[in-house]
Amino acid sequence: MRKLFLFILILFNASVYSQAKLDAAKKYIIKYQQLAIVEMQLTGIPASITLAQALHESANGTSQLAIKANNHFGVRCSSNWNGKRFHRNGNKNNYCFRKYNTVAEAYKDRSSFLSKNKKYAFLFKYSQQDYIHWAKGLQSAGYASSKTYAKQLIKTIERYNLAQYDKMGGSKNDSL
Repeated sequence: MRKLFLFILILFNASVYSQAKLDAAKKYIIKYQQLAIVEMQLTGIPASITLAQALHESANGTSQLAIKANNHFGVRCSSNWNGKRFHRNGNKNNYCFRKYNTVAEAYKDRSSFLSKNKKYAFLFKYSQQDYIHWAKGLQSAGYASSKTYAKQLIKTIERYNLAQYDKMGGSKNDSL
């Protein structure tokens, strides 16, 4: 009987944790979907990709990097970065990450980072509604070190129906 009670308790806690994580993701999407759509309109980067990366890289906006540095994309400092810097746990031996004044600034800089970086140039040949090629391309270009990065992004996009935002507000190329 005691084992059954423990098993039920564990299941209940797992369910509550899973629901809380789901709710946090949905809240994040509601809060930042417009930023992702605006960046898509300006650059052609799919809003679904932007949101999926932000959800993943920032742990739904709850990571230390997101909270203390407004960095929702894990963008590291580069040799030409002149802005504020952030080191996790204040440890200068850790990677240097870009620090922003606002989340909107982070979204804009991440769009600029991708659109002005030669190693990501090939991505802009894909349609803004082709999140699968974008996800695979980000992985192959080395955006993240995970060998399953594309699968993680695609799973997030499909779980939260983020592709719907790729159809909103037209395309950067509509006016050409």
